[in-house]
Amino acid sequence: MAKVTLMCAALAAASLTGCAGLNADVHTANPPAALQGEPTYPIARLPSQDASADHPQFEALLREELARRGFVEAAGKPAHYLLSIAYDTRPRAIGIGVGAGDCAPSDCPKPAVLFSLFGGRAYQHSLTLRFFERTSGDERYKVSAVIADRDADPTHAMPVLVKSALAKFPFDAPPDWRVKLQQDKASSVPTVISVKPQQP
Repeated sequence: MAKVTLMCAALAAASLTGCAGLNADVHTANPPAALQGEPTYPIARLPSQDASADHPQFEALLREELARRGFVEAAGKPAHYLLSIAYDTRPRAIGIGVGAGDCAPSDCPKPAVLFSLFGGRAYQHSLTLRFFERTSGDERYKVSAVIADRDADPTHAMPVLVKSALAKFPFDAPPDWRVKLQQDKASSVPTVISVKPQQP
């Protein structure tokens, strides 16, 4: 039994899909009632995103998930919202767990605890989506998703981050949620299993 437990913990630390499953922490801001306008948007890009080889993959995943929720991209046409995308991958210290120490508590959730038995480097991946009303410039909805793993490649975290951030759209109160996912072994496509408020 002890050997099985040790193997399970090691596998969980080595990949996105551990024995305990895959978890993401999600934080939202602004009441969901504020996101009641016509569900159309263009994506606002930063110059660094225009030059990024990874960014088109993020946008493609987001377009697909938003379309499933009735949102339509209106590139080059009048739209109600402007969508801002920010994402980041950074190394984190391995210890008892991986925290979101570089984020303000109100802006970024703490990622799920990741245990390591044999050392190595952990990574924190985060995604933040912000919906602005295009005419007024007011932020109407903001959602952030964070995961921790031992994979430095941000493209591997993209599907999990997108699925988690849009697991409920929009998320209602409370602001902090835990999204549990399962990754298909053949296709590597994550599926949301449960979405639950985090316990204070």
